[in-house]
Formats: sequence, structure tokens, C-alpha cells
Amino acid sequence: MLRLTRSIGLACATLLVLAGRVAAQDALPDVDHAIVFEIGAEGDWSNVDRFHAGGTFAFEVTPIEHWVELEFGVSLIPHPGGTEIPVDLLVKKPWRISRAVEFMAGIGPELIHSTTEHQTFWGLSAVGDLMVWPSENVGWYLEPAIERTFQTGQHQTGFAIAAGLILGR
Repeated sequence: MLRLTRSIGLACATLLVLAGRVAAQDALPDVDHAIVFEIGAEGDWSNVDRFHAGGTFAFEVTPIEHWVELEFGVSLIPHPGGTEIPVDLLVKKPWRISRAVEFMAGIGPELIHSTTEHQTFWGLSAVGDLMVWPSENVGWYLEPAIERTFQTGQHQTGFAIAAGLILGR
């Protein structure tokens, strides 16, 4: 676990340094995309289930520019004997740090289907989302999250992190 924590910390520090370099670029136009697609890797950790890694896909739209962004996402997280499939809807508040860097904080419900336990349950997720656009329509993101799930007779708090490619239109 300590090795995982160090690896995540090193990855976050590296991404922040890269974000700082991209933020120094003034040549990029100030673009607010109508829709952003995210595809990447996701890992989640809890005391009960430990660490599991998988993939994620999401898209987000901006109904109120500079105030509200909505993200709909789905992930596939393999577990021993099956897969967890979380589907979430996040409401986020964006802050533009520079023309190329944006940070968002958000919260929302998620519905999780577990093929391992053959049940569906719900949860809540709170996220921070760093988006870096080194070019006008292609970039990368880093999205750490705290999640709380509510299963029958069992409630868990866990951590997740997703990172990957973003494509804007």
C-alpha cells in the first residue's frame, strides 16, 4: 500500500509540473468545448476490496458556462470472480486556471452493478478534476475521487483515481 501511495503521489507531482509548463503557453485559443470525451484508466481502493484497476469512459457537457458542468461516466473494474460497473452523474463547478488548464470540483450519485455479488447498489462520489489542454482539442485529465457506497448491511468508503485522454468538440 505504501508503494502504491508513493507511486500515485509521484504521478500527481509529475502531472502538476506538466500542467505548469502547459499553463505557460499563451499561444492556445481560449476554447470552451461543447462536449468533452474522457477515456482512461481507473483504479479504486477500499479497506474491504483492496486495490483494483480497470478502464473508464465519460463525457461532459456545459449547461451553464463557467458555472456548471455535467459528467456522465461508466467504468469497468475487474474483481476476483466478476466485474464492478459503476455508472455516475457528476455535477461540477469549473475554474479556468489558464487557457490550457482547468480544475473542477464535483459531486454526484453513482449506481454500481457487481457481477461478483449479483447485486446493484448506489453510492456517492466527490471528485477533483484537473484537465490540461496542450492542444486545442486534445489533452489529458487526472481525477481523484472519494466514494461512499451503500450496500444492504454494508457501507464502504473508498478512493479512486482516473487518468487519461480528453477530446473536445
